[in-house]
Amino acid sequence: MHPAPVTPRTTAAAVDVSVVIVTYNVREFLEQALRSVERASAGLEVETWVVDNDSADGSVEMVRERFPDVRLVANEENVGFATANNQAIREAAGRYVLVLNPDTILQEDTLRRLVAFMDAHPDAGAVGCRILNPDGTFAPESRRAFPTPAVAFYRIAGLSKLFPQSPTFGRYNLTYLPVDEVCEVDALSGSCMMVRKDAVLPGQGDRGHEAGRGDGAASPTPHLPSPQVAGLLDEDFFMYGEDLDWCYRIQQAGWRIYYTPDTQIVHYKGESTKKGDLRYVLLFYGAMLRFVEKHVAQQEGAGVLDRLASGLLAVGLRLGIVARAAIAALGRIGRTVAAPATDAALAWVGLGATALAWSRVDGFAFEAGYYGLVLPAYAVALVAAIGLAGGYRRAGRALRPVLAGAGLAGLAVAALSYFVPTLAFSRAVVGLGLVVAAALLLARRIGRRAARRVPRSALLVGAGAEAERLQRLLDEHVRGSAVLGYVAEADEDGVALPRLGRPRQLRDLARLHGADDVVFAADSLTNTAILDGMRALRDLPVQLKILASGRDRIIGKASVEDYAAPLQAAERTVAPLRPAWTRRVVEVPVASAVLLLSPALRLAARFRPTPRLRRLAAMATRMPGVLAGHLALVGYDAAGTHPPPAWGLLPGVVSVLDTRAARPQTIAEAHRAYWFYARHQSTWLDVEILLRALWAAGEATDRGRRTPA
Repeated sequence: MHPAPVTPRTTAAAVDVSVVIVTYNVREFLEQALRSVERASAGLEVETWVVDNDSADGSVEMVRERFPDVRLVANEENVGFATANNQAIREAAGRYVLVLNPDTILQEDTLRRLVAFMDAHPDAGAVGCRILNPDGTFAPESRRAFPTPAVAFYRIAGLSKLFPQSPTFGRYNLTYLPVDEVCEVDALSGSCMMVRKDAVLPGQGDRGHEAGRGDGAASPTPHLPSPQVAGLLDEDFFMYGEDLDWCYRIQQAGWRIYYTPDTQIVHYKGESTKKGDLRYVLLFYGAMLRFVEKHVAQQEGAGVLDRLASGLLAVGLRLGIVARAAIAALGRIGRTVAAPATDAALAWVGLGATALAWSRVDGFAFEAGYYGLVLPAYAVALVAAIGLAGGYRRAGRALRPVLAGAGLAGLAVAALSYFVPTLAFSRAVVGLGLVVAAALLLARRIGRRAARRVPRSALLVGAGAEAERLQRLLDEHVRGSAVLGYVAEADEDGVALPRLGRPRQLRDLARLHGADDVVFAADSLTNTAILDGMRALRDLPVQLKILASGRDRIIGKASVEDYAAPLQAAERTVAPLRPAWTRRVVEVPVASAVLLLSPALRLAARFRPTPRLRRLAAMATRMPGVLAGHLALVGYDAAGTHPPPAWGLLPGVVSVLDTRAARPQTIAEAHRAYWFYARHQSTWLDVEILLRALWAAGEATDRGRRTPA
């Protein structure tokens, strides 16, 4: 966990700011954050640290290739936000340390203004600035109060939202204070917080830095009596709460915490941990609970009532964790079963309508039990077959699994009716009903696809050439979308798209032209102009995005559309895997059958040792592992590169890599192959991979026989 070698400094100038960025699988955001830091470094001596928590998306390689001057720490495991920051802060040389999230963009003046504020306020242990959401609105976490029992109760009870202007109820996010005034606060957001080095590490913030402050800079020694050292981030906080705890300890050490609106950043809050997700609930409320137990409940001199209130708050937080976890679990179950339940209802309608129509034509009336018991069972069988075919992975809009599921369900129902005579209803009615049901399900999916393909209109802010680049990207990758024109101070020669107006008219232009998206061209705008434009549009129903500098990549709210390499952009998220039971339903009978045939396979391979028979015999010996659940029929190569655990893949009897003409030579290539499988896995894909692996075994031998000596 040591920093990678970097290009040494060419000057002996003191360092003003050490920017520390902890990253995990957000390569595209990280690149834009580093470019914004470069722009904001003018006039200052700045060193930048990136601590990577074992990302699988190529973040480390990107930093080494494109930002060779950045000091890089490449961890071999995810050590958490606090631990990773501490790794860099201990080695940082700056008078001040800026803790920065990778999904942020600084204005060109952010570093300069924050340094000037700290120099002018020697009592400041930390300062934060105005933080904007991706839609241009003010982020309330820019400044906060500590969650005392009363403050936490008002927030949990929702009173802070009902009465945001009340100094009593709105204290947690200080919503009663103007956002454009400097104020002393309890806590700042860890997404962008500048800390005085002397406030957190003993005797290090001033090492040789007197020359680095410039004329007229205030002394870093605070006027408060005997300020202490707060220490580094508490590493017991894995994620969330560590910034709150740090600010509390900085205050307790005798320093002050300030908020300044003189500069601003935009924070693209990532969705790796969504607020409705069970993991978010456990981490967020668990962190708040730890803060209360560590500080609020243990305050010296606290009276009996204070301790009782703290105890009740801790109990309330635990109950809140259980309640929110239950809600999150129920929501997850609901989202999982919503699509299959809707399909089952539609299938029942299709089967029932077919039976009713048949009754009218043929004159045969089905019993009530047929509609109430048999047809629902057929509908469930159809949905289960579609699930086995991978029809409910990702967005559930694929058409082929519906056709495959209908065919599989038809075969299953027909076979069952032969063995169970009591179920031998009219096969013609059932077959026709399955066709009608499948048609309804296909129509539903086609409709959902069409709804997603409604053309969107975009308005570009920046150079006309950038507008044409955006139009080219949309033409190639987003069918039906169009660029309305560009917003710039003057017309540009040779640009076919129209100039719609000037940047100061942006709000009116977006509204009058009905733009769905407003895209800011990073190559032709300053970050200050981009953030000001976002603020101007903050309450309009438009999506705000950034066309990245020199790359075919568009950054939006918690997403990156990388048209140059779509797979790379997708790798940063956790794959939406098929449910484990759908895999086991197929693997268990297949593994059992192969295991029963294994003596015959070994005997055949011994007397007729063809590559395919030898491969089958070798596969048969691994079937006990499949039955035990330790192996999958198709998975990753246990002896080679392993995919990230979050992808949920198991070691395979056959590796995904076995189907490739040439084995991947790098970890990145192997990860790309595994990622493709994780995103598209289904029973039919497993069958295809197994057949290809067996075929490849014979092909390799055939090629060897044809190769001349």
